[in-house]
Amino acid sequence: MSKPIENLDEVLKNHKLSNEEYQDILRILDGRHPNLVEIGIFSAMWSEHCSYKSSTKYLRGFPTTAPWVIQGPGENAGVIDIGDGMAAVFKMESHNHPSFIEPFQGAATGVGGILRDIFTMGARPVANMNALRFGSVKGDNENAKYQRHLVRGVVDGIGSYGNCMGVPTIGGEVSFDESYNGNILVNAFSLGVVKSDEIFLGVASGMGNPIMYVGSKTGRDGLGGAVMSSDSFTEESKSLRPTVQVGDPFTEKLLLEACLELFKTDHVIGIQDMGAAGLTSSAFEMAGKTGAGLIMHLDKVPAREEGMTPYDFMLSESQERMLICAKQGSEQAIIDIFEKWGLDVAVIGEVTDTARMELMWHGQKCADMPIAPVSEEAPVLDRPIARPTYLDELNAKDVDSYKAVNDQEAYEALLSNIEISDKAWVYNQYDSMVQTNTSKHPGSLDASCIRIKENGKALAMSSDCNPRYCYIDPKKGASLAVIESGRNVAMSGARPLSITDCLNYGNPENPEVMWQFAEGCEGIKEACLELNTPVVSGNVSLYNETNGVSVFPTPAIAMVGLNNDENKILPSSFQEEDSHIVLVGETKGEFGGSLYIKTLYNETTGKAPSFDYKQELALWELVIEANKKDLLLSAKDVNIGGIAIALSKMSALSSKGIVANVEVVNSRDIFDESQSRALIEVSNDNLDVVLDMAKELGLTTDIIGKVGGDVVKVNSVELSLDKVKDIYFNTFSRTIEQDL
Repeated sequence: MSKPIENLDEVLKNHKLSNEEYQDILRILDGRHPNLVEIGIFSAMWSEHCSYKSSTKYLRGFPTTAPWVIQGPGENAGVIDIGDGMAAVFKMESHNHPSFIEPFQGAATGVGGILRDIFTMGARPVANMNALRFGSVKGDNENAKYQRHLVRGVVDGIGSYGNCMGVPTIGGEVSFDESYNGNILVNAFSLGVVKSDEIFLGVASGMGNPIMYVGSKTGRDGLGGAVMSSDSFTEESKSLRPTVQVGDPFTEKLLLEACLELFKTDHVIGIQDMGAAGLTSSAFEMAGKTGAGLIMHLDKVPAREEGMTPYDFMLSESQERMLICAKQGSEQAIIDIFEKWGLDVAVIGEVTDTARMELMWHGQKCADMPIAPVSEEAPVLDRPIARPTYLDELNAKDVDSYKAVNDQEAYEALLSNIEISDKAWVYNQYDSMVQTNTSKHPGSLDASCIRIKENGKALAMSSDCNPRYCYIDPKKGASLAVIESGRNVAMSGARPLSITDCLNYGNPENPEVMWQFAEGCEGIKEACLELNTPVVSGNVSLYNETNGVSVFPTPAIAMVGLNNDENKILPSSFQEEDSHIVLVGETKGEFGGSLYIKTLYNETTGKAPSFDYKQELALWELVIEANKKDLLLSAKDVNIGGIAIALSKMSALSSKGIVANVEVVNSRDIFDESQSRALIEVSNDNLDVVLDMAKELGLTTDIIGKVGGDVVKVNSVELSLDKVKDIYFNTFSRTIEQDL
């Protein structure tokens, strides 16, 4: 039996491996002690980031199938059928820890990574979105200044990478809360389009088939990145900057074009992005899916630096790299393609029938491990869970627990909140019109849309999550994230079809955080089943914690829907003077987790809003079907800030005033956040037909006003249209740029 490496306890600690896991490693290696390369591989593959060891138990049971689902979870991205032999490929992933440590590169490489997930499947990326959460940015204190620095760095990184790639960033969300002061969230979404019969998977098979490395050279950047992303932050986290990868979008653009050219040939068995854990994860995952073995010669991997070791090559997270399983005899043809695009390419190994990973270094074996236990048998943890003690106190409060505020004062405070403000300062740094397919662009409210040139249809997509709801009720909050993202898509006239998710939570070693996660998963399962919107891909990001303080539960949901006619994309801002404004759905006076309580009293309390899936689906049906019949001028969901804020947004965006009178029990209910509501704009000619459709679907309606004029007036609150526009369009930039 081999001897354990020196300073074993310290080595295990540095690799975030427990003594119990080390005993499991000894069993897998038939009693042989691993060398440092093998420990690094186990550490990466069994990290929270790669293995989902804390979350797997709760992810089981997600609805993942439907007639339109072509590929569910388990591949680089999910795939749905969008008709006429075309498919949409999409996924969402986190790059939270790297973005907090190094905002520009962390965010940029997050975009690069999600783009590779899409084009690895054979699809050309056609739309990006992002979901960003920051801490408090208001004020002159050091934290606020640093958070503004993070906002500027992250937005710059996202824009720089996406713009260079020529992929439009068409939408997303940005929100702020003190819970993110020590740990921001940067979630990147990308969607691509491909012919349904030209999808590629990340597999390695066929004994003797070559394993080829393509893309950039490997350096030491990103070493330990997957492990770093599987731990909490402390004051010393800035020292982790070397674990953040450095991206090069120009190289990735070449890699994209080279891969898409390669996919037109018959040379590829499978292809995998080298993402988290780099060469380790890509090689083990490709072989693990088929039961094959691999032999790889690490000294043949193109290197960027001198003196690199087998450990460096296996654990580096250098960007813009792919691993290909090719057909025997195709090597030179593949080399020719990638060299033509100015990229590194090398045959570094081949498929074997041993079911083992054999790594060679200048003719000597430096690692020999069974693949299946490493890739498929990571520990599945059953961590303790406990309902948080804070919930009883928070849920016991309601809006009546606070001193009443004048409605006009409340209105102006809500409208001035940067949660509400237009984020043009952000999205104007992104190219949203490249590729010329963007039909509903950033800032248009609710979902964003692109046309599909190949079949005359349109795709709508929306990212959503209200962390305040998730904090006061993790299950309902997660369900509401699915509901809201679906409602946004429906408001554009598209049928919601499927979601991808990015589940951002705190430290799983905290039983209360693990309970939040378990409840969140149940909420997503329930909503996706009830709404018939299966989960096709996703990501879990845990350890979003600094110095013992976890972020609010933030299960970001991105919904994708299909509109069968690209010419019938429904706007979300007013279109015509003198048109009628109809409120659909009931206003119940619900303020739990509301922006109203947060803005006026700086607390997140109450009970999450109630909801009814049948009512929600009926609302979707009304808008989608009425839009098909050209009965609607615009539609906007009622969400945070309530009716008054939804109307104000529509007015600001359209430069059209409104006078509305809403029947409410309490005057402040124009700010409540009751669910399954929408504002629809209808011409006089179509009003009766739309009201009849709503009645048949069991929906309540209220004609609350007309479009026109130069004021925004909702019941007793009123501002000039110019003032509303100034607040809505300029608050965000004034806040973020105040110390420049």
